[in-house]
Amino acid sequence: MPETRPSSVLFVCLGNICRSPLAEGVMTAVLKERGCDNGIVIDSAGTNGYHTGEAPDRRSIAVAAKYGIDISNQRCRQLEAADFTKFDLILGMDRGNLAAIHRRKPAQGRAGIGMFSAVALGRDIEIPDPYYGGPEDFEQVYRMILAASQAFAERF
Repeated sequence: MPETRPSSVLFVCLGNICRSPLAEGVMTAVLKERGCDNGIVIDSAGTNGYHTGEAPDRRSIAVAAKYGIDISNQRCRQLEAADFTKFDLILGMDRGNLAAIHRRKPAQGRAGIGMFSAVALGRDIEIPDPYYGGPEDFEQVYRMILAASQAFAERF
């Protein structure tokens, strides 16, 4: 994984309704708070298209809003071949996402690929899918994403 300052980052989870929209919102907020958000493209996608066009899960919206981050206008989309040339980095939330990203990478794709926690924190920790959990699970995922985003922002 390159140590240079990326100009574009795509966060990826399974359905693009829980973790990756939250990562997009939190990372954007952290960069803005630090004054280093100029010209950086932050986006999110899912490895499947189950929720294409939908807003993020209401519980992700709620936990983000609790901390002053509005992700309600995001719309879910599926990872596509063009993402591998559009983005410098594509970061999965867990090993399953990472494997799916690698399987979809076209031969001409130039994006670096990694797991968010490994790239940001240097630790191979999965950010768990909170979909079948309660508010406490979304809170835990928010805290994990915030810690990773704060560490990752040091590269910008």
